[in-house]
Amino acid sequence: MNVSFASLLERLRYRTPRNRRMPQLETQSVHQRMPQLTKTAVLVIGGAEDKVHGRQILQTFFDRSGGTDARIAVIPCASREPAIIGDRYRQIFQEMGAKIIEIIDIQERDQGSDAHWYDFLEGCTGVFMTGGDQLRLCGLLADTPIMDRVRVRAQLGEITLAGTSAGAAVMGHHMIAGGGSGESPNRSLVDLTIGLGIIPEIIVDQHFHNRNRMARLMSAIAAYPDKLGIGIDEDTCAMFEGNGTFQVIGKGTVTVIDPSCMSFTNQPDIGATDPLSIHNLKVHILSHGDRYDFYKRKILAVGR
Repeated sequence: MNVSFASLLERLRYRTPRNRRMPQLETQSVHQRMPQLTKTAVLVIGGAEDKVHGRQILQTFFDRSGGTDARIAVIPCASREPAIIGDRYRQIFQEMGAKIIEIIDIQERDQGSDAHWYDFLEGCTGVFMTGGDQLRLCGLLADTPIMDRVRVRAQLGEITLAGTSAGAAVMGHHMIAGGGSGESPNRSLVDLTIGLGIIPEIIVDQHFHNRNRMARLMSAIAAYPDKLGIGIDEDTCAMFEGNGTFQVIGKGTVTVIDPSCMSFTNQPDIGATDPLSIHNLKVHILSHGDRYDFYKRKILAVGR
């Protein structure tokens, strides 16, 4: 399903809050509406965010979730040690002054319809998905009432949603499940599957320059040239606003791989380990404070 984040937002504004079905493609373009920043946002974090000193990214999530009035749900099920990682984030957000924190410790798929957790998610202001294994996260949460509700509320701008590492990888409709590094782009370098579809237009790779994943993301984009590649370094975040822009926060960079002008790739015609040809790919490297319009596919001037 090829559905845009903007179209989902437009359609969902006219649906009842309890409707858990995913909306269909809406034809109205985001460019026909005036851009408007919202307080809520979707924070896609490259992993290893600072948890001790300035905590810039976590503080931004906390502030966007309502500050001292925040009701935060932490979803640690990507981790093999969810209790430990959940308690770690609970302590961080308690120190910041969050009003209420709930650990949504889903360990079996049938818990994805737990009535208590669902009701908490109806009234929460922020949801944080931790790192770990993105396949585990999707296996436990995909197509559950709890995840459907999180996605809808995030797309409506009712909550701030953040995902770090594995929690970032699941944001697109297509997800990088694994792969290698240190090679030239090729089909075998990346394993792709279906993600959670929070922002369907993007394919995310995390720990990006830290683990030499440029070729991996390029290989993914060669397979799905209708998507935008977003590679996020550690302790770095791409914060997506409801108007179709994102801003870079943190110590590293966000790499944008834009295939909209791609004129040729041999991807469909070669063997799995043969080198890829990809012509006229556009690449941007963005650092703290830079902003990008991912519908218009252009960098915004500093200060805009």
